[in-house]
Amino acid sequence: MTQTRGWRLVLAPRDAPQSVRRFAKRARQHRIRAALPWLVALGVAALLGGAAAIVYLTPALGVERIEVSGVSVLDPDAVRRAAAVPGGTPLVRLDLGAVVRRVRQLKPVRTATVAARYPNTLAIVVQERTAVAVVPQVGGYTLLDAEGVAFLPLDAAPPGLPVIRVAQPEPGDATTAGALTVLAALPPAVRAQMVALVAESPTRIRLELTDNRLVLWGDATQNAAKVRVLGLTKIEPGRTLDVSAPGVVLEK
Repeated sequence: MTQTRGWRLVLAPRDAPQSVRRFAKRARQHRIRAALPWLVALGVAALLGGAAAIVYLTPALGVERIEVSGVSVLDPDAVRRAAAVPGGTPLVRLDLGAVVRRVRQLKPVRTATVAARYPNTLAIVVQERTAVAVVPQVGGYTLLDAEGVAFLPLDAAPPGLPVIRVAQPEPGDATTAGALTVLAALPPAVRAQMVALVAESPTRIRLELTDNRLVLWGDATQNAAKVRVLGLTKIEPGRTLDVSAPGVVLEK
């Protein structure tokens, strides 16, 4: 049976001829040079594997602190609870989009951005909704933004915000949208006299003014013309002015 013999690198005996020792030395150097790229690659792979394990599998670069900014009506701890990020979670494994979606479930939050700040911080920047009016509710009031979102219950109406009475304020509701459109068209002088803007339907909007005065506005169209009529007409206490068709103004 024939056996295949492989080459082996051996050290030349000390008493070997100088040419043999030089050949053995060159053979060793060649073998080392050939193996060096593989040794370097193995070392790099080991380092990368260790670094990946630290980043992905350990809390060394995990969440230790959640910074919340941009809040005024919201408690930062409420935002942290909504974010629902366990301490120690590796930052690189976080689904930042999912964190944003959870934070935006808080009604006072209009938009939010989330960023990982290495080594151990998650930063949440919140833009809260801006109230343009308050809506009376059972037991108090609710702040209402320009999109029709009722987002924060309060015991009392804050000073300076107009009152809108609408049955079910919500985005996409035609009655809510009509009320907000009329409100945006009113000049400061009219707002200063207004007790409440009442919207029973998209076509039945009215202004309740001081001194028991009433303005029947109708729908949310021709607002500029209605404002001009209102500015030119003096309404006596207890009287009603109908500007729903601004070309034919009625008073009673």
